[in-house]
Amino acid sequence: MLARAALRLGVGTASLVAGGWVLRALQGTPASLGAAPAEIAPVARRSPNYRDGKFVNLEPPSGITMDREMQRMLLRDLANMRALGKPPKPIPLAAPPAGDPAPAQAAARWYGHSSALIEVDGYRVLADPVWSRRCSPSRAVGPERKHVVPVPLEARPAVDAVIISHDHYDHLDIDTVVALARSQRAPFVVPVGIGAHLRKWGIPGSRIVELDWYESHTIGELTLVCTPARHFSGRLFTRDTTLWASWVIKGATHSAFFGGDTGYTKSFAEIGAEFGPFDLTVLPIGAYHPAFADIHMNPEDAVRAHLDLADRQAGVMVPIHWATFRLAPHPWAEPAERLVTAAEAEGVRIAVPIPGAQVDVESDFDPWWRM
Repeated sequence: MLARAALRLGVGTASLVAGGWVLRALQGTPASLGAAPAEIAPVARRSPNYRDGKFVNLEPPSGITMDREMQRMLLRDLANMRALGKPPKPIPLAAPPAGDPAPAQAAARWYGHSSALIEVDGYRVLADPVWSRRCSPSRAVGPERKHVVPVPLEARPAVDAVIISHDHYDHLDIDTVVALARSQRAPFVVPVGIGAHLRKWGIPGSRIVELDWYESHTIGELTLVCTPARHFSGRLFTRDTTLWASWVIKGATHSAFFGGDTGYTKSFAEIGAEFGPFDLTVLPIGAYHPAFADIHMNPEDAVRAHLDLADRQAGVMVPIHWATFRLAPHPWAEPAERLVTAAEAEGVRIAVPIPGAQVDVESDFDPWWRM
């Protein structure tokens, strides 16, 4: 049970923390759990990716299993992290933009972890918005932010769509979703099954678009394509009742790819061949460990994925899923440093924004984390 709890804490979901203390912490917050499996199943059963009562990845496990030796390694690494998992100084934040600047042709504004505003050909897409202090079903326990959100949610400009990669707490947050439903008119475009969570939270069905892998939704000249990722789902003790995804964000002229949360997958090359090359890739680089090799990319994997998706010279990679929440036993700045090394070796252009800053295909490299 302890090893299982450690693994689940490491991948940053509420199902990651088993034990009686978690149940006590959950008292008073049942709504955050979302829909029950029985409420999700009627929609999920229609998907070809749903088999024997759960969604499955396109690729089998890599062969790295959570055996006892791996469990001991993970527990030891988690125990030994201590201060290494924290930034040495307060994380700098970019100043909010003045007024409401016009949307860019191909840009991303990073708010921390995987939350980003992606702009393509004048459209704005808000991806995996999490504005809460903790990524947890509880407001009292669970991974806590290393920096505040750079801009209040109510100060966000109008967006054309909100996309969600999967239902883990560090990517789907009840308080943020409910606030966005009140302050924005945009649809929530989500993988199959996640609509049940949103409906449970009072989001009207008319605002929810549920897609399976390779299905798409069009807003004017913007096309959102739900594409495969290699991951899993779950908000407490049940797993894989909803689908997980990456996203193609394609305009008339420019395009971006949002990786969400994923292990490296052969699907990247297929997505790049069909929808790329992308001007911008927004890819996860943190929360890695040998125990998570199938479900979380490390920085070297992310560079490899970028090369599958974008032109080596024209495309730029924007890293996410690091710096904000401690979800794995690696030093705080290690993902960025490993990314720099891997990108330089492959000739990949990267733009690493300070939380709150916007970067685009012309942005200069700034190693701001070397505090």
